[in-house]
Amino acid sequence: NRMALADAYLDAGQVDKAIDLYENSLTGTFVGNEQGNMQLIIAYFEKRRFEDLINTAKKIYHLPQFVRSRAHMLYAISLGYTNDNEAAEKEFAFMKGRFSNYESRYHYGMFLKRSMRTDEAKKIFMEMLNEASHLSSNEKRNNRVWLNHAKEELKAIVPVN
Repeated sequence: NRMALADAYLDAGQVDKAIDLYENSLTGTFVGNEQGNMQLIIAYFEKRRFEDLINTAKKIYHLPQFVRSRAHMLYAISLGYTNDNEAAEKEFAFMKGRFSNYESRYHYGMFLKRSMRTDEAKKIFMEMLNEASHLSSNEKRNNRVWLNHAKEELKAIVPVN
C-alpha cells in the first residue's frame, strides 16, 4: 500500500513525499524491489539527486528488465551530469539501436552535444530523422516528440541559410 501511495504522489507531482515513502518502503526484504527502485530513480531524477539515483540504479542494474527501462536511460543521463562521461557513454551506446529507443538516442545526442562532440551528435539526430520515413504511422506518433526534438537540435547544429 505504501508503494502505491508513493506512486500516486509521484504521479501527482508531490515528488518529495514520494521519495520519503519509497525510501522508507525499500528496506529489509524489499530493498531490491525492482518496481519500487525504478520509481525511486524517476523521483530522484525529478529532484536532480543524481548521486542517489546512481546508487539506487546499481542495486537493480543486474536485472534484465532494467536494460530496457526508462530508469536505465535516466541512469545514463545522471552519469553524464556527474561527469562520469565514460560510463555514461557506455550506457548510452548500450541502449542505442536502429528503429528504437528514440528517447534515449535523443538524450545520447544531447550528451554528445554537451561534450562538444557536435559531429557525433549530428550523426545521431540525422539517423533518427532518416529512420522516421520508414516508421509506421503509429510508431511515428509514439516517437513524434523525440523526432521533433532531434529535428530542432539538428537545425541548431547546422543552421539553415
